[in-house]
Amino acid sequence: MKTLLLTLTAALATAANAAPVRAFLTTADQQQLLAPSAVDKAAAKTGDVIRIDPRRKHQRIAGFGAAITEGSAWLIRHGMSEVQRNALMRELFTREGKGLGFEFTRLTIGASDFSRRHYSLDDMPAGRTDPELKNFSLVNEREDVIPAVKQALALNPKLQVMASPWSAPGWMKTTDSLVQGQLLPEFYGAFANYMVRYVEEMKAEGVPIFALTLQNEPHFEPGDYPGMRMTPRTRAAVVGQHLGPLLKAKGMKTQLLEWDHNWDEPWSPLSMLSDATARQYVSGVAWHCYAGDVAAQSQVAQQFPQLDVWFTECSGGEWKPQWAETLPWITRNLIIGSTRHGARGVLMWNLALDPAYGPHLGGCKDCRGVVTIDPKTGQVTRNIEYYAFGHASRFVHQGARRVDSEGGAKGLDHVAFINPDGSTALIVSNSAAEPRRFMVQAPGQRFSYELPASGVVTFTW
Repeated sequence: MKTLLLTLTAALATAANAAPVRAFLTTADQQQLLAPSAVDKAAAKTGDVIRIDPRRKHQRIAGFGAAITEGSAWLIRHGMSEVQRNALMRELFTREGKGLGFEFTRLTIGASDFSRRHYSLDDMPAGRTDPELKNFSLVNEREDVIPAVKQALALNPKLQVMASPWSAPGWMKTTDSLVQGQLLPEFYGAFANYMVRYVEEMKAEGVPIFALTLQNEPHFEPGDYPGMRMTPRTRAAVVGQHLGPLLKAKGMKTQLLEWDHNWDEPWSPLSMLSDATARQYVSGVAWHCYAGDVAAQSQVAQQFPQLDVWFTECSGGEWKPQWAETLPWITRNLIIGSTRHGARGVLMWNLALDPAYGPHLGGCKDCRGVVTIDPKTGQVTRNIEYYAFGHASRFVHQGARRVDSEGGAKGLDHVAFINPDGSTALIVSNSAAEPRRFMVQAPGQRFSYELPASGVVTFTW
């Protein structure tokens, strides 16, 4: 008994003398926006305890961020003065001052709906083809996308850049158009060459692409912007017989990620990955948020535990403008849910859009960027997504490991990370309609906190 009492006394003394805990709070009434907040180091009389076990380590984090679409790049480069642009890019891609520290981004290979015109990297007149890719060109990317990404890379050389096509060139497809259609079997090889050519030429421009997906949202054929349906069998054939072997033959390290679509159809990546030839070239599975439940990530990961998990797209929008609903939803599902279900990286969709939810051509008419830029003045509005993602990106550094966190009160969701420097970051979201008080226990650390309804807090020590 005496030994037990001495052990408990030592543990309490260690916790009392632990390194200071910093807390940063965002509330649904916007009165606190990633604002410093005090924690209670005294023992709290609550049965609601979040316990962190740093011994139980999970995936290594690559980063958080948003897509640099052609529309976002154009707006940042032409809707702001040079001084405004430099300040915003520093705020988004570094942790200087109160910077967000984005370390992960996504590019579109050719146009998406958030482009000012529809194009591929090898367009041909109707009825003509170019299987040798003699007409391939990055001319459109050089206008705004490449300069924007190079500025981000200059600010943060660790930035991880992935890329996805919304469509193959029209002449490769059943529609002879960027809009709708499927990839013709006779052009599977040409499409693989097209993807590899993109990676090679982007590298020559100073933009390394660490990962590709074969097709954005392969089960969706939009009617007014580029898209292409690709069945699991088609994806397996292109990857297993063409793109994978081509990357290997060239000694390229660019990873291939399967799926790149919603949580509601886990059967599709499971079907593609059942092809053993294709599977050997796949390093991970990518997910979107627009349908289904985040637990689908684990459903596939349990079948293929050797593959990484990535979360590659979700958009905010004016269909959900209420902070009290959207702030905890994003944090609960994307920041906490996707990482608890294995995601190494987490992305929002557009980095920046204007007050009219563009530039875009077709597609979403009320999508919201991480920031809104008024091109008349260059003024920046930081949106719900900015603060939700800032609760992770500012405090969870590339190379961090997710660690176990368990317990808590009803309505509380949480996730914990250990950074490469040994510091801890704990993110907690309260989806309840009332405040929740809880205690946090970790080795050498103990404190309590009351989180307002629909609020989000990040603790670091």
